[in-house]
Amino acid sequence: MRVAVAGASGFVGRALLPRLAASGHEVVRLVRRAASGPDEVAFDPVTGVVDLDALSGVQAIVNLAGAGIGDKRWTEAYKKTLYDSHVGSAATLATAAAEVSPAPAVLVSVGAMGYYGNATHGMRLTEDLPAGSDVAARIVADKEAATAPARDAGVRVVLPRLSLVMGRDGGTFGRRLLPLARAGLLGPLAGGSSLWSVVSVQDVARALEFLLAAEHTAGPYNVSAPSTTTNREFTRLLGEAVHRPTVLPVPRFGISLVLGEFATDVLADFNVDPSRLEAAGFSFEHPDARTVVSAALA
Repeated sequence: MRVAVAGASGFVGRALLPRLAASGHEVVRLVRRAASGPDEVAFDPVTGVVDLDALSGVQAIVNLAGAGIGDKRWTEAYKKTLYDSHVGSAATLATAAAEVSPAPAVLVSVGAMGYYGNATHGMRLTEDLPAGSDVAARIVADKEAATAPARDAGVRVVLPRLSLVMGRDGGTFGRRLLPLARAGLLGPLAGGSSLWSVVSVQDVARALEFLLAAEHTAGPYNVSAPSTTTNREFTRLLGEAVHRPTVLPVPRFGISLVLGEFATDVLADFNVDPSRLEAAGFSFEHPDARTVVSAALA
């Protein structure tokens, strides 16, 4: 397939693009500047503009665009940046998918487990549950709703909801956890009892490729290792893997100082169930915290 990818230079994009190329797909990057070659298409989620002529002939679109949820402290300004970038990119690409001729067969618009909200109290989270009411939940829910133009135009729309993506080259793991663990400064967060749903970046790339090709799939799919862990257990496994102690507890107020309002989401329980994705035919290579840590360090 000829696949257009927005957010190709991001953490997940850097894992996905080589996989698509290795499988024989032709990748086109959606870039927020003037295109510099035939493998790029100009795209501006702020103004809602896409070069439809250049997009013509694309058979699939993957939307990974949007500011990083955990990249900065959540000020009011950054919350607006998060909302505008995520919802704006989804709306722009869904409209483009509906208007371009010929239309692509599929739009994969990637969201997150934050859809379910930060007050789930350990409930096993399946795709039929309603969205939460906090900031992150509203961003993901509105991002999913923004894909309606593509679905209404007959495009197959798939909505992956990613759990905590782990890999050494980015994300929460690579930017925050791994450097602290290697320095011997990582410990359980606020006691470590929070339920954590994690997934390797390798399995995320595999799942996105699977959903692109699996014509029987549509709608939301949780993308998370089947076995949920706790922050304490994940921290212990990471410490063992890098041969460093993980005994220094990180107090709640310290996390709040660094992350602001987002600290509530970091310390919430997320018990994500990927059974729908598995029932569709996908199999995880890294099904639990131990194998996710090993893959992240590979």
